[in-house]
Amino acid sequence: MKAVGIILAGGNNKRMGELSKKRAVAAMPVAGSYRAIDFALSNMSNSHIQKVAVFTQYNSKSLNEHLSSSKWWDFGRKQGGLYVFTPTITAENSNWYMGTADSIYQNLDFLKSSHEPYVVIANGDGVYKLDFNKVLEYHVAKKADITVVCTQLPAGEDPTRFGLVKMDEDSRIIEFEEKPVVATASTVSTGIYIIRRRPLIELIERCAQEGRYDFVNDILVRYKGLKRIYGYKMTDYWNNVSTMESYYRTNMDFLKPEVRDFFFNQYPDIYSKVDDLPPAKYNVGSKVKNSLISSGTIINGTVENSILFKKVFVGNNCVVRNSIILNDVYLGDNCVIENCIVESHDTIRANSYYCGDKGVKVVVEQNSRYLL
Repeated sequence: MKAVGIILAGGNNKRMGELSKKRAVAAMPVAGSYRAIDFALSNMSNSHIQKVAVFTQYNSKSLNEHLSSSKWWDFGRKQGGLYVFTPTITAENSNWYMGTADSIYQNLDFLKSSHEPYVVIANGDGVYKLDFNKVLEYHVAKKADITVVCTQLPAGEDPTRFGLVKMDEDSRIIEFEEKPVVATASTVSTGIYIIRRRPLIELIERCAQEGRYDFVNDILVRYKGLKRIYGYKMTDYWNNVSTMESYYRTNMDFLKPEVRDFFFNQYPDIYSKVDDLPPAKYNVGSKVKNSLISSGTIINGTVENSILFKKVFVGNNCVVRNSIILNDVYLGDNCVIENCIVESHDTIRANSYYCGDKGVKVVVEQNSRYLL
């Protein structure tokens, strides 16, 4: 594919609460064995984009460790590669990224030194499968300046946390409203865009000259009447993990057979960094029903309708229901965890009881195993 990829993974979302205090949203674990950014990286790899840049900033340690090698997504054999950029102090600039457009501006040399005619821009918090080649074909056929990938939200989901899009009969975007107070539509932007490389450089440089920093408000919204901006309608599964509720719901979606089949059994695959861990172990007396159990996990109790990530230990007589247990969690004997998200590296003491009575409860405990 004649395009270079950019993944915006530097932001933090306060709606994630405790979950984003120690990691970037793009590094959030998803579906037992993945990170949120794996979906964007895999889609670019499967679309034969060979050169991808990831812009990180907030709490990037976990994300940088995950991206330490490009081999997991098959980038950079002979050409291209995976590049990770963080804010850098230079003679001209000492600021952190002040917005999505500014993050591109501060790394503009990456685009100027590239030779691909197109740029695919994606957020690092989306869970989806998408062939960017089809979006590019649509972009060229429409003679668009910018193409925005859109999707229809299901009934009951709050659209005000997204950019709302209205299109005419030809799918040209005539109205774009970023995170409105009152929703007037249910078609939203997924945060995925295609644009030619040279016009993108010009728009980003113009934003910087005018003291504008946001890609959506200062380019998409501002130029919607001047540029040919089209919407590409995505009909397959898409969700993001930018709030605690959406993170919980997205993970729980993987307990549905049709979602598991779409991501795990249908081509193309989603790739991730692989840990050298033994398979999950189910000891005598354990009971597991409708759950995802990752490698390195040992189960002695009961697990129902839950997702257990890597290296989780479930003690004797424990009950875990409708919950997400993140990596390297130890559950002591006789614990009950229901409607909860248990933070990684936690030690839950024996006989503990946690239940999310009014929505999802995040459990954060001190890890006594690693204290000196």
